[in-house]
Amino acid sequence: MAGQSNINYGKRTHFQSDAATNGGSKRRNPGDETEQRGIGSEDTVYRYLCPLKKIGSIIGKGGEIVKQLRSETKSNIRISETVPGCDERIVTIYSSSEGTNLFEDSGEFVSPAQDALFRVHDRIVAEDSLADDEFGELTLITVRMLVPADQIGCVIGKGGQVIQNIRTETRAQIRILKDEHLPLCALSFDELLQVAGEPAVVRKALVQIASRLHENPSRSQHLLLSSSSNIYQSSGVYLSAPLVGSYGNYSARRDEASAREFSLRLVCPAGNIGGVIGKGGGIIKQIRQESGASIKVDSSGAEGDDCIIFISTKEFFEDPSPTITAALRLQPRCSEKTERESGDPVITTRILVPSAQIGCLIGRGGAIISEMRSATRASIRILTNENVPKVAFEDEEMVQITGSLDVASSALSQVTLRLRANTFEREGALAAHPPVLPYVPMSLDITDGSKYGNRDNQSRGRGNSYATGNLPGRDSYGSYGGSLSGGGNAYGAYGDHSSGRG
Repeated sequence: MAGQSNINYGKRTHFQSDAATNGGSKRRNPGDETEQRGIGSEDTVYRYLCPLKKIGSIIGKGGEIVKQLRSETKSNIRISETVPGCDERIVTIYSSSEGTNLFEDSGEFVSPAQDALFRVHDRIVAEDSLADDEFGELTLITVRMLVPADQIGCVIGKGGQVIQNIRTETRAQIRILKDEHLPLCALSFDELLQVAGEPAVVRKALVQIASRLHENPSRSQHLLLSSSSNIYQSSGVYLSAPLVGSYGNYSARRDEASAREFSLRLVCPAGNIGGVIGKGGGIIKQIRQESGASIKVDSSGAEGDDCIIFISTKEFFEDPSPTITAALRLQPRCSEKTERESGDPVITTRILVPSAQIGCLIGRGGAIISEMRSATRASIRILTNENVPKVAFEDEEMVQITGSLDVASSALSQVTLRLRANTFEREGALAAHPPVLPYVPMSLDITDGSKYGNRDNQSRGRGNSYATGNLPGRDSYGSYGGSLSGGGNAYGAYGDHSSGRG
């Protein structure tokens, strides 16, 4: 099956049939009506997190749907009880690892558990896949799975190469989360695998991830069912000692001292705030969850028509940036919208930047800002003094980006990437080790009612698919076609630019 790993992570050495494993487990909720066997050490196992509000889509009335899924796929499907304080339930899918089920129309055979995983996934996201965003963007979905720490290495790969390849091939945003990001239903040895993007993109990534997990079973998976009924207190706290395999914990091996707080301050017209927050806070909550960034709307200092959207995350330089991902997702909503004489929509995105940091965007003699303008075809301006909105701090200047949404998105990626590299004092390393480009919707139309009609001739590619075609097609922020300036005071004079407010 496409996307299978060729790296040895303790792969299965033989197939084990259902009949070879002892131990059944009786029904504990409407989703587990029939007696099912336990999990064997060589089985294929997935634990998919289903939002409580969607659990009915896989259980059905009287358990009819889950019974049908079991019957059609010949897999075992168990749905956990609700853990107090947790808004998700674990759907545990497992079977013999033998490839007995024809995978759709591919002509390839997969294990029953893989077959069931995709069917369960399709049911859970079915409504989301059909919904349209009020701004004309394609709907974005997020899939969350629990993976034991001793198994997650097969998805990450040596030096993160495997997860990087899956991101590049599928264009999905894939993150490995732990500790405070884990839901209450997780076990102490779990890590959270999160995949976000458009429905087709997420499913493509899920196929590759499922294949790798199938090829590399966890050494602790046989304990999952036997322990799941007695590991939680009423608070959802795990009582037993953690089980950590030879991979250990991927995130814990990092040097926490190398993490930095990276933040952005976007200026948003007050009239756009409703589109940023959404009904009942739905939009901003979704972007927070999908990006992993902290997002706050601050109107306390507003004098006039502007508010501040503050985005921040503690990040590692080598990882994709949740802050930049969130900024790109918010850009169509917090930017000013106008039209060219031709009727084509144009947006203006405004970012407040400390005066001490603005040099990394200008460069010696204006070389960097000229390079970004040439590469993206966007209008990029540095505004100071009276041209800075009143919501800005005294030591801030404003970067203003104007262009069609795909052009402005490209420019925002480059501007924020350089600010991030400057925060980490890693400008020189940026070209050699560019982080993965965060997920940007394929459809970047920002139509707003009848005022902004569809663009007949405008490219609707991702943020790094430029109409001008003068940037290399690379899955990274940092391919600018030119060298990046060094840190420190290497920016030199900026011509007429004033770095103060005056």
